[in-house]
Amino acid sequence: MTNNGKDTWSADTYNRNAPFVYSAAYTTPVLSLLEAKPGERVIDFGCGSGELTLQINEVVSQREDGVVVGVDASENMVQKTRSNGLRNAFVSDIQDLIFPVDWNLSSQKCFDAVFSNATLHWCKKNPNGVLESVKKVLKPGGRFAAEMGGFLNCVGVRSALHEVLRKHDYNPTELDPWYFPTVEEYRDLLEAAGFIVREIGLHPRITPLPGSLYDWLITFCRYSCLKALSDQEAETIMREVEKICEVDCRNEQGKWSIMYVRLRFAAVLK
Repeated sequence: MTNNGKDTWSADTYNRNAPFVYSAAYTTPVLSLLEAKPGERVIDFGCGSGELTLQINEVVSQREDGVVVGVDASENMVQKTRSNGLRNAFVSDIQDLIFPVDWNLSSQKCFDAVFSNATLHWCKKNPNGVLESVKKVLKPGGRFAAEMGGFLNCVGVRSALHEVLRKHDYNPTELDPWYFPTVEEYRDLLEAAGFIVREIGLHPRITPLPGSLYDWLITFCRYSCLKALSDQEAETIMREVEKICEVDCRNEQGKWSIMYVRLRFAAVLK
């Protein structure tokens, strides 16, 4: 996760409203791309509350020299990761990664792999900065395996949000917090940064929500694109977005779903 200034992420809210982010059904493909091995050093960019980081740790820790590190911009998320059992976790913005000064792992280029799930699309400010951070920690020939929101992610919901923000005299382009690149755009970024792309593609996925679209908007929009608004105005906007999306995203049983499109890739540092 990323944040600007005040930490507005809540691990408990996130896990309640978006548990699909780390469900086995959706994360097995990107974990398979990582191909973690016993004894490796792996760092998880945007570890969140650590569910996938701990799965990786189970593999690499089968040899005593294996190490997994989690990094997240949210202090709340990192605290949850530590409480879940991952000792090596710290707070930093992966767009400009800085290790704690007292960490032995702060030496450059000591990791075999960088992993990331559901985080890079929050790095709209500096996507290239993420890749520079990856290069900072990877050994030559190290692997970068990740999944993020890609082109057409949250189609319909995002356009409804833009429509409602515009109606309320806000500039939706400025407030939109997401970076959802095409395959071609992200391949070009990776190659320009010195990576060899082994695999990259878009993967559409209908994602059932555990609650309402309003709950989803609270989790992902209230403290990002709507963070400067009053509670009353933010609620009004989110209710209007939900109403617009009802025809496409809510079924006859009252269950909500969103069309996610994930950009998944594996690359190697030259």
